[in-house]
Amino acid sequence: MELPGLGEHCSERTCKQLDFLPLKCDACGEVFCKDHIRYDDHKCSSAYKKNVRVPVCPLCNAPIPVQKGEIPDIVVGAHMDKDCKYNPAQQKQRIFTNKCLKPGCRRKEMMKVVCEQCGGNFCIKHRHPLDHDCKGSSCPTSKAGYAALRASQTGFKSTGAIGVPSNGSLQHNRCR
Repeated sequence: MELPGLGEHCSERTCKQLDFLPLKCDACGEVFCKDHIRYDDHKCSSAYKKNVRVPVCPLCNAPIPVQKGEIPDIVVGAHMDKDCKYNPAQQKQRIFTNKCLKPGCRRKEMMKVVCEQCGGNFCIKHRHPLDHDCKGSSCPTSKAGYAALRASQTGFKSTGAIGVPSNGSLQHNRCR
């Protein structure tokens, strides 16, 4: 045997298995293997001290009643799925509440994306004034929007640099 100091033997008289990941009973303090760690499996004499423990829900901090013979983790898990007021499944449904105002779009966003011109709430896809047919102003506010509008109105002409007219001057018709 290469590493004789590793692991401990199970304290159960009928087992005595060498376990490299032994578990210590929180009631009696003896070491057991995974098969004998439960109070009933090793007939723990101190189980009465620990069986009165009441688990608490980690989400709502409410005490969860556990009947004798039930596993506390399963009971708490069932509480979190059904009865907990901070149910993660319900929280997930309430995150995306900001509906896009573009006609025909059914997307919802987690945060509000408000158009600066018309004040409407839109999804990421329709956030720019040109994407939702904005009625708030006649021209877009960004340089990119202005360039897209100019390109769509006059047709695309090769100018050398993108968004810069051939004469080199940059015009901004901001509507503010």
